[in-house]
Amino acid sequence: MQADIQPAMTVKEVAALLNVDDKTIYRLVTKGEIPCFKVLGSWRFQRHDLAEWIELKKSETKLFTKVSKDTI
Repeated sequence: MQADIQPAMTVKEVAALLNVDDKTIYRLVTKGEIPCFKVLGSWRFQRHDLAEWIELKKSETKLFTKVSKDTI
């Protein structure tokens, strides 16, 4: 069975997608906070992994915002 694998994205492409600087992506990679993998020494990202990660971050933000409002 062959998986439906899309081309991997580069740091520069992910930075553009998230509207942040390349250094921010490298910082997230170093902290292990963004899903990625290495190919021949370069970091690569799968679009579907990033979509899941973004949804997770959005739900964490909603939860944090709700908890913060409830404690005020």
